This record gives sequence, structure tokens and C-alpha cells, in this order.
Amino acid sequence: MSATIPLLERAASVPNEAAIIDDDGTAVSWADASDVVMRVAERIRTSDLGANRRVMVAARNRPSTIIAHAAVLLGQAAAVPANFHLTSGEFEYQVAESGARLLFVDSSTDAAVRQATAAMDVTIVMLPDTGIHGELDAFAAGAPAVQLHDDQPVRPNLLFTSGTTGRPKAVQLPPKTIGDSPDLVGFRRLITTQRMAGYGTHLIVGPLYHNGPLTAVRLFLAGVPVVVHGSFDAERTLAAIEQHGVESSVMVPTHFVRLLALPDDVRARYDVSTLQCVVHTGGACPMEVKRAMLDWWGLVLYESYGGTESGSTCSIGPADWLTHPGSVGRAVPPFEALIVDEDGNELPVGTEGRLYFRDLTGRGVIYEGDPEKTAAAHIAPGVFTLGEIGKIDDDGFVYITDRFSDMVVSGGVNIYPAEVEQVLHGHPAVADVACIGVPDAEMGERLMAVVQLLPGATVTADELDAWCRQSLAGYKRPRQFRFTDTLPRNAMGKLDKKSLRERS
Repeated sequence: MSATIPLLERAASVPNEAAIIDDDGTAVSWADASDVVMRVAERIRTSDLGANRRVMVAARNRPSTIIAHAAVLLGQAAAVPANFHLTSGEFEYQVAESGARLLFVDSSTDAAVRQATAAMDVTIVMLPDTGIHGELDAFAAGAPAVQLHDDQPVRPNLLFTSGTTGRPKAVQLPPKTIGDSPDLVGFRRLITTQRMAGYGTHLIVGPLYHNGPLTAVRLFLAGVPVVVHGSFDAERTLAAIEQHGVESSVMVPTHFVRLLALPDDVRARYDVSTLQCVVHTGGACPMEVKRAMLDWWGLVLYESYGGTESGSTCSIGPADWLTHPGSVGRAVPPFEALIVDEDGNELPVGTEGRLYFRDLTGRGVIYEGDPEKTAAAHIAPGVFTLGEIGKIDDDGFVYITDRFSDMVVSGGVNIYPAEVEQVLHGHPAVADVACIGVPDAEMGERLMAVVQLLPGATVTADELDAWCRQSLAGYKRPRQFRFTDTLPRNAMGKLDKKSLRERS
């Protein structure tokens, strides 16, 4: 049975209105955007992409990046959003692990991706830095618009979350991220009923390789105009909200910190009264920061807590947050929250312990190709943790109080120290190393490397940073190095990172 989606309806009813607006104010019309998406989707649909049908998108925030992601969804493939900061070695690993045979790149990633895939049988398509044509037209040359059908498959994205043992792990997003059925019917129902689909223009300020900002792709397909910024600038964000009448966005606490840091006269210069819904995610938001944003923007902040592995597991609106300050909200379907002790026994209400979620579908979380990591995240089938310590109050609201995993969240980005430690261990002057998160007023946390040198060895922090630069994307590199005579390890040789954090 043939089908339609709001994107096509907008292209038919208001063909010349703006669908995507770039940094500089250049607009792409609904008619033009729809035409390119549908032809590229058909070329993807008919491409030999292997059994898993994966397509990597490694590009900065641009209109063409949104077009590529939308076309992958409608072309019956799974998008693999890649961080555009990656080195060629990191790209090589992720392309091989994902099995992607088609890659969309831009000027910022083209060289690194081509170097990474020189020995691989892949097709690379360059996305334009401005507009939505160029190589996209050449790639889709001769292709008609894809014919949509209610029963066609829609595939969840595959993302990489840095591995706790030093290697990034591929994670297929849960089925609920594409709807209540894995086909166009379920997907259409999802995109038209999601919270922000009920509002007007959406502003993208976070990178489109994170699951939160990628909400914008679904909104675009749902017929919501989007304004896409290549990077975050606090005053430019305020100007865009006023200029375009922005009603929704997805942000992280670091964005709020930078917005609040603007001088009072600059903040007062812009009208932000059109805002209706700003979802924030990507790490804990300090209570004083959230209160200040609520005082400024009003009751428009909605918090979403979860992980790449699970999608959102909890959410809370502004009114509930004011009566339950500091909470990340109640568990959302299909999840139930529970607190357990170190032996997996459930603890009473109000007691601090390890935070787990029961997935009522029985799925839990799945790390592709890593059954050991998958098993370690669960205490029972479908009952998993994201590595946090917390408590649940009498009303069912969840509070995060600490973390028992090593993960560091800096500016909304997850960093797993083991990957960085593995690189630093390779330096000829390093005897031992531990990477930990330390408080940072702007970023929430920053990564610090505590380094023990070999006897007689010397090395500077700048030299270690240069060493990391060869193998790690910039956001993964330590922002601080501290040297020590010895690192605390227990009788089993395990690093005592808790004591390191307490000393820092």
C-alpha cells in the first residue's frame, strides 16, 4: 500500500516556504528538500548495502546533513552518525565495525574518511557545505522519487559509544526510537506524535551525531521547519530564536551555562518568548543553572535522561521539576526504575543504591558484537544499568547522586577513560595512568589524566597531549594532566578511582 509523510504534504501545500534554514539565513524550500530526499532515498534503497544496510554520515551540521539522514531513513537503511572530529584511525574502526558500504562526508571529514577506507569497498558521497545539491545530485542522477509503502522497514540508527575496555562499542538504538512497529506506519505515528512535532520552527545547536539533536531529522520529516547552526554560539542562538520565531530545541547544560554567561544587556536584547519546549539532555544540569534558565525562559525546559544504549529512560517537565528539584523525572515506558544494592537486591524507596531499569519488552541494552559487555550491564534479562547511583522518592521520581561507572560526561559528550588510558599507556615514558572526571563549571566535568612515569623518565603535559592527538579525537583528549609518584591500586590491581577523584 502506498503511503505519504508530512514532508511530502508540506512540499505539496507550501512548496516555496522554508524547510531548512542555514547559519547564514539561506533557506531550502520544502519542494527542493523533498525532491532531493526522495531521489537520494531511492538510490539508497536500490544500493547493495549488505544484510545490515548501514550508511555512515560523517559531516558537520549543514542542511545537506539533514537531507542525508532523512534519505537513509526513507531508503530502508540504518544511519551510522559519526563524530566529525574523529581521526582516520577512528573512522577506519567504525566503518569496519558497522559494515557501512555507503558514506556521506563533507569537507571536514573527506580526507580522513578516504584515508581510512582506502582498502575498503565503499562508496563515498560528498555533501555540500552550502545548499543541498552538488554530488548529491550526481549520486541520485536518474533516480525517481522513492515510492513509500506502509509496510516498508524503518531501521534504527547505529551509534558508537566509547568502550569501557578501550574500544568504542556499536549500539543499535532501541526499536522504540523508530516507533511502535518497525515499519513506515509506526515511524509516521512516532514522528507526528513526538512532543516537539506539535510546535513550530526547531533550532539545531548540538552536533547531528548525537541522538538528541538527531530528533531534528524526525521533526523535518514530520513537516517542522528547522534552523541548523554549524556550531553553538550563545548570542547567535538568541538571535535565531527571535529572528525565526523558534519554538523548540534540544540543548545540553553547557549551552545553558554559556547562555547565562552573556552580559545582562545582551540577554535582554533578544525576544525568546516564542520558545515552547527546550529538551535538555547529555548530563546533569546544576540546580542553580536550571533555576536561572527557568527564571529567564519560563516553564519550557523538559529534561530527558537516558543513554545511547537505551534512549530516554526518564523525563521530567518544568512544573514537576520545581516540586521535585534535582530529579531527572519518572521512568517512561517501556521502562521501570529500581534501586539495588551491590548484590542486586532491590532497596526500599528513598534508599541510595545502584540505579537500574527494567525494560518491559525484555530487550534491555545490546552492545553489538560484545556479549560480555551486554551481560555486564544486566542483573536479569531486560534489567540493565547505565552506571549511575541514585534513589527514587515516594512519588516515583528518580534522583542521580553519583556514578559507579568510569564514564565522564563533558559538555554533554560521553567519554570513557579506558580508551584514553590505553593510548597513554603506549607512551614510552608512562608507567601507569588513570583518567578521571573532575568538576568543571562550564562543561560539567573535564577529563584529567593522572600519570605515573617510569623511573628516570621525563615528559611534559604538552608532549602527552601531542601523543594523544595522533590517535584520539579532540574531545576525548585530557584537558588536564597531573603527575604522581604512584597510583592507588588494590590487592587485585584495580585502580581506586574514587580516591583519586576525592583528592582532585
